[in-house]
Amino acid sequence: GAALAADTVKIGVYLPLTGQMAYGGQLELEGIQMANKEAPTVLGKKVELFVVDNKSDKVESANAVKRLIEKEKVVAIIGTYGSSLAMAGGEVAKKAGVPMVGTSCTNPLVTQGKKYSFRVCFIDPFQGAGAATYAASGLNAKTAALLVDVSNDYSVGLATFFTRSFTKVGGQVVANLKYQAGDQDFTAQLTEIISKKPDVLFIPSYFAEGAIIMKQAKELGAKFAIMGGDAMDNPKIVEIGGAAVEGFVHTTFPYDPSMKDMSPIAKKFTDNWKKAFPGKEPNVNSALGYDTYLMVLDAIKRAGKADPAAITKALETTKGFEGVTGSTTINATHDAEKPVGLV
Repeated sequence: GAALAADTVKIGVYLPLTGQMAYGGQLELEGIQMANKEAPTVLGKKVELFVVDNKSDKVESANAVKRLIEKEKVVAIIGTYGSSLAMAGGEVAKKAGVPMVGTSCTNPLVTQGKKYSFRVCFIDPFQGAGAATYAASGLNAKTAALLVDVSNDYSVGLATFFTRSFTKVGGQVVANLKYQAGDQDFTAQLTEIISKKPDVLFIPSYFAEGAIIMKQAKELGAKFAIMGGDAMDNPKIVEIGGAAVEGFVHTTFPYDPSMKDMSPIAKKFTDNWKKAFPGKEPNVNSALGYDTYLMVLDAIKRAGKADPAAITKALETTKGFEGVTGSTTINATHDAEKPVGLV
């Protein structure tokens, strides 16, 4: 009971382990669990992880955080994949005064006005600008089309930031078409996009739909380049999309298992992952999960006590934290300033 509790530091984890976003959530959980195996203690106490499935659902997400705080009495929370899920969870954490560190939730609203929300990932204005700049200067694109999942905060936000940056550098958006999460047939939208002859199509999609979009675009004879964001960074896109994903470019965090000049921590992560999960490629989500756990531990160490308010203060002063996904500094809006990569 109480004596045992004093010897442990309780950290909550909430991720989509079932539902539309389960694949990403599962990878992040594996990264978190691997980091926990490698660094099982902090301040001389055992770290205990409490994992709750938010089922890729906003209401479930809020309930998951409530349960972690009220029932499990965690001092910090890791999660989540999916910006809309992180927004719902963040509201609950804010009311309770428990710090939460997001793994891959890149929409600016995740941290906006939330004193207790932080993240290890960069934010979409930064990523959208990176994609738009590459489209204009790397691909020499003058015109762009967008195909956007309107049911999703991440997709809508990233589309907006891409558009803003692309028009700022002199590009023109010639088509902006919509779909809903779970759609399988994009023929109508792609036919219209093809008729507008854009130089590039930007798809701020999750990997499953993104891969199907690329496949159908190829079948319809599309000639334009296709670009996407970090939610496309998934080994599954090749399985689903096959030859259609050849030449696809997306923004992501600077980690890929095939990288030539890996930092020592990225190299250690890659080697350990391959031992832990033979036959399964590590990806950027597992790397972000791993980094989030270690960044929370780093904050607890610097706080000198496992107390939510002290951990929050320490997270606010995180500077140059070296992780697998590069060096992270937490800025005034609680967002991570770190490099953006292109794959």
